[in-house]
Amino acid sequence: MNPFEKISNFQLISRLDESGTIAITTHERSWLKTMLAHPEAAHALAAETLNKLDSILNDTETIDYASSLTEKAKGLEKQVCHPLLRRFRSILLQRQGFRVTYKNKHEEIKHDILGFPYKLEYSLVKKEWYVLWYHLGSHALMSTRLQNIISMNEEALSPDRVCALLSRIEATLQARRDHVIIEVIKTYNKELSRILYAFSCFEKEVEYCDATDTYRIKLAFLVDESQYVLTKIRFLGKRVKVITNQTLQLRMYESSTKALSRYGIDTVEK
Repeated sequence: MNPFEKISNFQLISRLDESGTIAITTHERSWLKTMLAHPEAAHALAAETLNKLDSILNDTETIDYASSLTEKAKGLEKQVCHPLLRRFRSILLQRQGFRVTYKNKHEEIKHDILGFPYKLEYSLVKKEWYVLWYHLGSHALMSTRLQNIISMNEEALSPDRVCALLSRIEATLQARRDHVIIEVIKTYNKELSRILYAFSCFEKEVEYCDATDTYRIKLAFLVDESQYVLTKIRFLGKRVKVITNQTLQLRMYESSTKALSRYGIDTVEK
């Protein structure tokens, strides 16, 4: 048996990650080769990248979903890979600016705006790509859906200006940033992978306390994302507990109190 065929121990995964080692299972190779056959793969990856992956996975079999899964009716599927993604990635790597014409949330079209892109983000709630960028005219940090961008062209910026913009953006984000420490209830340690998946879209650090056999997850998020964090915590239910962040603790207390009151349970201590 290949000892790296299936790795579920978090500490071992962390050690491998620290050393820069990636363990890939046979199933993951098969999944990757199957996904590369999807039409969107040509938009998401450059031709040379696709060719290289195909050559690496040459002896790998694809997964036959048709014989084991039946897809039922669903809502309209939005585009997973937007055509502008690769252009934005190139600009981000080169640390350059752009001139953009886009439509805002009020359906107004803004023409030829000079900006500096900072990061691409994917909303798991709305299933859409966003670009986080700095408006050089109004000196404001913006978040725009890629589907609302009408046209976009690269604009060269000096290295000194790029450094100044990066410092300003990071200072703005730091002011908007919040943190919470979530403890996994010991009984549910075996569900750690599921719990981490629920928070997969957030920056996080995981600590393990050997003395108490408990895991603690430190999440970093923007203040306006707190409602989404609460949704995930409520989804996990009794598996987790909010250790820090009084605001989230009070919101969880309020939610649980209202839920109990619907069933005539008085939570006030007598």
